[in-house]
Amino acid sequence: MTGMTGTPLRVGLVGYGLAGSVFHAPLIASTEGLTLDTVVTSNPERQEQARAEFGDGLRFAATPDDLWARADELDLIVIASPNKTHVPIATAALKAGLPVVVDKPIAGTAAEARELAALADERGLLLSVFQNRRWDNDFLTLQGLIAEGELGDVWRFESRFERWRPQPKGGWRESGDPAEIGGLLYDLGSHVVDQALVLFGPAASVYAESDIRRPGAATDDDTFIAITHTSGVRSHLYVSATTAQLGPRFRVLGSQAGYVKYGLDPQEADLREGKRPGGASPWGVEPQSLWGRVGSGETPLTGGGRPQPTVPGAYPAYYAAVAAALRDGAPNPVTAHEAAAALDVLEAARRSAHEGVVVSL
Repeated sequence: MTGMTGTPLRVGLVGYGLAGSVFHAPLIASTEGLTLDTVVTSNPERQEQARAEFGDGLRFAATPDDLWARADELDLIVIASPNKTHVPIATAALKAGLPVVVDKPIAGTAAEARELAALADERGLLLSVFQNRRWDNDFLTLQGLIAEGELGDVWRFESRFERWRPQPKGGWRESGDPAEIGGLLYDLGSHVVDQALVLFGPAASVYAESDIRRPGAATDDDTFIAITHTSGVRSHLYVSATTAQLGPRFRVLGSQAGYVKYGLDPQEADLREGKRPGGASPWGVEPQSLWGRVGSGETPLTGGGRPQPTVPGAYPAYYAAVAAALRDGAPNPVTAHEAAAALDVLEAARRSAHEGVVVSL
């Protein structure tokens, strides 16, 4: 592996749509010890877009298969292509002897995720899942509050990833074809479920309600998931494209205090606007006006509680951890086994919503 000699690890990025161009490519390029070597896209406009940002030395391939023929020229494959391609491309990359990062969801089923994990273990290769929302500013802040005992024993965790998009945008993410693995349950649901499991441990049971609200929509656009954790904590998770009035991103209730936080982490918006980690402005920092509040007995909207400074968001930490795992044997930041546990919950939620039952895990 190139990185073992001290030179940067060479990354092949599969896909240059939203995930590839906004999230992965900029974060890879800004990570010490990684270099974006090849982008897989046959779209001339996307090739030009990538070349304009990352230089004429960037290479391109028309298909993932083109990479396997020169696997010895790469050290890591990052899969940011549509969901239905994740399993076949990851399988091919692992069989070619290459470590892999897969955007979430890693697969359509937990069984497929565990099969990929077994293949990676068999080959002795890193298989990591890009769950970037573990490095959101509000999530990092909440982790700190819980670790420090500021809230006491957490009883209920409310998490919302809500939007107001009354008109469907189309594309595979909103396709009703099950093969596409679209819909909000597997898109935003992958984030909120992963966060809940990281904070409060395994799920004991799952209940869900899932609807298609918008005219012309073909898959779920308004979903609620309730998890009872084996720890006793209850997580209430909302993902929606049909929310005319947005609720708090987090509302966390404990035996001593609660934490309420509105607004989204700024990192995605900054990446979309072309801002990059390591630039002139501090990365992942939000204004004090958006800080959450910690308190008890009052509503934060009328000044109850105290402002809680928000820890800066840290998406770059994910790829720094991947580089350390490959170079130094450091821990995998997000394992396929963890992703499979989240998929267990998502599959249970889909069944619960369809059958109107509580599903035990």
